[in-house]
Amino acid sequence: MRYLNKDELQIASRFLFLSMAIVVIEQDMKHIQKGGFKIKEPYTELLEKMASNATDERRQLRKTMKDKKINVVTLNKNESFSSFLFLCQGREEKRNYFNPAIRKKVEAIIQELMVKALYPDLPAFSANA
Repeated sequence: MRYLNKDELQIASRFLFLSMAIVVIEQDMKHIQKGGFKIKEPYTELLEKMASNATDERRQLRKTMKDKKINVVTLNKNESFSSFLFLCQGREEKRNYFNPAIRKKVEAIIQELMVKALYPDLPAFSANA
């Protein structure tokens, strides 16, 4: 079996975890809107900017994945692990992730998006670097 190379796996993983981060940001926006916050605007504006940046990045990743014929498929999930299949030009690689590890990866992306939204003029960085 031929596996994906490091670059292909990095692109697919970033797409996967960024997509999860977008879901979390959207859920957080709903909680703030429905919550007992007295002043909601600063929080919702920050989350909206984070979601916009994340969506833009995901759009670029999706284009790159289409060009390189990369796909990610969710295989199964349980309370401890989630399994994903990464496909690229006839090659495939199955990855099992410990759910708390997924949470940490998503959290790191959310922190990265938050810094980018708060300080757009700072040079880009990656928590995964």
